[in-house]
Amino acid sequence: MLPALVALVCEVPAQAQAPTLQSRVEAKLAEAGPGTRFGLVVATDDGRELVSIAPEGRFVPASTTKMFTIAAVFADLPGIEEPDAAGGARILLERRGAAPPDVILEGHGDARLSSAPDCVQDCLAPLADAVAAKVREVGSVIGDDSAFPDQRWSQGMSWNNIPTTSGTAASALTLDDNELPLVVTPAAPGQRPTVALAPYFTLRTDAVTALAGTVGEIDVERLPLSRTLRLTGTIAAGAKPQRIRLGIDDPADFAAWRLRALLEARGVRVTGAVQARHRSAGDPAGPSHGQLLAHLTPPPLHADLTATAKISQNLHAELFLRRLARTGSVAEGVKAVRALLDQAGVPQRQAEFSDGSGMSTYNRLAPRGAVTFLRWASHQPWGGAWRDTFPIAGVDGTLARRFRGGPLQGRLFAKTGSLNQTSALVGYMVGKSGRTLAFAAFANDIPEGAGAVKAIDAALELIASEN
Repeated sequence: MLPALVALVCEVPAQAQAPTLQSRVEAKLAEAGPGTRFGLVVATDDGRELVSIAPEGRFVPASTTKMFTIAAVFADLPGIEEPDAAGGARILLERRGAAPPDVILEGHGDARLSSAPDCVQDCLAPLADAVAAKVREVGSVIGDDSAFPDQRWSQGMSWNNIPTTSGTAASALTLDDNELPLVVTPAAPGQRPTVALAPYFTLRTDAVTALAGTVGEIDVERLPLSRTLRLTGTIAAGAKPQRIRLGIDDPADFAAWRLRALLEARGVRVTGAVQARHRSAGDPAGPSHGQLLAHLTPPPLHADLTATAKISQNLHAELFLRRLARTGSVAEGVKAVRALLDQAGVPQRQAEFSDGSGMSTYNRLAPRGAVTFLRWASHQPWGGAWRDTFPIAGVDGTLARRFRGGPLQGRLFAKTGSLNQTSALVGYMVGKSGRTLAFAAFANDIPEGAGAVKAIDAALELIASEN
């Protein structure tokens, strides 16, 4: 009996020295340092979970929210492969007796209307041409976004994001992504830099040009709903001009302001004011008033869905959410996404959204709920096209620089997410065996100065290398 006993004693420490995949993944995530709260589920197509860390935890999902909004568009919004006639902008003349007619620019949810000089498709210029061909004098120029309720921001948007392009207002009338560029060019040291900005905003410049080689930063301060900017900070002499994109708080007003300039450039006299026409959330959408002069038909939505997912475009995702709703409201759009989650068997506690882009701090998503949806979606008629919108590791979109040169380059397809103290990655990856695995990885409460991206990527590479 003694030799057998000795053998048994020797086997125990040998087994203890072989850590499980779960424990090795946990060790990889721990390399991010203390404080960060992680959640991770990786599952096979038949639902077997290979790794499960806080699977029912409720995490802020950040921009991974977009993948659910986009899925609902693929599943529920008809005609995404056809020209977007329903969403295109319209130009009308509204007459008031003998006075010059008002010009009405109506938006219907299209996100791609452009006033850029080099615009070749879905352009504001042809609408201005239609007015100039009809009349030489008009009254007011009115931007009308009443196709959607006046809900420019979803609940849970952080106020400090509103002046930026990350939080620019959503509106049925969108022009130039509801952004305006500001360019700062250094002058001689000690002097104020030159600032190029269209006169939609009022600008106060307190910034200074620093000595060449100085490390500095230009900041733009603006309160929500204010059109007064304050420029502070420094830019080094001889440095390249700094380009900053500003968010717009009233897109209908901005579009009308831009249209007025185009009309005047065509010799149309504008005697009235620039105005915006909105609709309160509780009011029904009314019919258009006036004589229709022109109607744009933007390209199919499919390309915009792909671009939105690849570069994580917040505004376009918010407009997709509103277009899912019969009334154009945020709440009804959220219900449409919820209905799709119900079909997938994802319970409410595992997925709750308040917006379409992921900028809301109210959103919550559990890793297990995300993976349940991924597995279900992969078997839907639209599942392949939906997956094709995801960034590809080491190749494009927000994953262009991640996983590059590693085993998952070109083999991981996922939506990224980043917000204050949050990093997320949700999608599919192809393991060493050739099997496709669904995964959802979240890091919340990341301490200031710390990061979680490297730890998440290393954990996924480890899992893929052994499955």
